Amino acid sequence: MTLFDELKTAAADDWAAYTHHSFVQQLGAGNLPQPAFRHYLIQDYLFLIQFARAYGLAAYKGHSFEDLAKGQAGLQATIEETELHVRLCAGWGISREQMAATAEQPATVAYTRYVLDTGMQGDLLDLHVALSPCVIGYAEIGARLKPALEANPEHPYAEWVAEYSSEDARRLADEAIAYIDQLGARYLSPARFPRLAEIFATATRMEAAFWQMGLDLAAAEE
Repeated sequence: MTLFDELKTAAADDWAAYTHHSFVQQLGAGNLPQPAFRHYLIQDYLFLIQFARAYGLAAYKGHSFEDLAKGQAGLQATIEETELHVRLCAGWGISREQMAATAEQPATVAYTRYVLDTGMQGDLLDLHVALSPCVIGYAEIGARLKPALEANPEHPYAEWVAEYSSEDARRLADEAIAYIDQLGARYLSPARFPRLAEIFATATRMEAAFWQMGLDLAAAEE
């Protein structure tokens, strides 16, 4: 069992609430209200800006060339991920500049600053554990939703599902799992696991809150 598996097992209820959230279920079924997806996507663009900063922090915190390279690769992948958001929002006539000018919602601020604060206070293991629910969870969700996409070529959220069910998404998730194991071998002690489990569970709950934000913002417009 990997360290990530141990963390996921310790936060099993929170992980299920995140990866099987109503937002995700509706997205997979293709009946998620478009305003909910739009609000989520814009906030996720702002979220990714802060996550790119977190990977920059990971590079700064590194103690080896591999650590630096991992931070740089995460930063680059996060920047590239924003292009999906730009393309989809362009279809609604929303520009990158308009997205960047949108106010961050409390759920966006809470999650991203929690990750950055965890990284500032702790070491690379703390930071990558805080990052892991996003990169690994999205690949897990994408893989689970992929059959719905294959069954319906006209799926309204086909591009999103295709992005996170791709081989690249799975590769990034697998690399993140392996790197957490490497960091665990370097930094982990039995006494430290409860703190890591707390970090992981908190970040996972914030992922679920992020989905809920999309639903709540759409409901507020009705």
